[in-house]
Amino acid sequence: MFFVIVGVLIIALNLAGIGPIGAWTWEISGDLWKFCVPFGLAALWWFWTDKSGLDKRREMAKMEARKDNRRRENLANLGLDLRSSAKDKRKASSMKAAREREIERVEGKREKIRQKNRDSILSGFDSQSADHGGGARDDAKR
Repeated sequence: MFFVIVGVLIIALNLAGIGPIGAWTWEISGDLWKFCVPFGLAALWWFWTDKSGLDKRREMAKMEARKDNRRRENLANLGLDLRSSAKDKRKASSMKAAREREIERVEGKREKIRQKNRDSILSGFDSQSADHGGGARDDAKR
């Protein structure tokens, strides 16, 4: 890609008439070969990378990196990332502590409500047994 960009830049400079490149001619017997060299080098580069397997190795490395990133993100989202940084671990532990405090607060409120209900039910039974139980015994004694 670099050689193609250089070739396009040379053509643009020639058409704009900038610097010594602006004086080059497009004649076959003149400076035409100077315009073709970057494109020829680009073609050679692409041929060599295809034959050597460089492109395939790069593509495989990119796919492997994407797979590793996706795996890391999924593990982090599940809370199973064992290779996370110390900052992430501190954040996770503080979130866990906050969650536990919230659970304790809610359970404390629930326990108070349960105790209040238990006390009101037991006091209702005590008052009923005092009213009915004592009266029934008194009737039997008579």
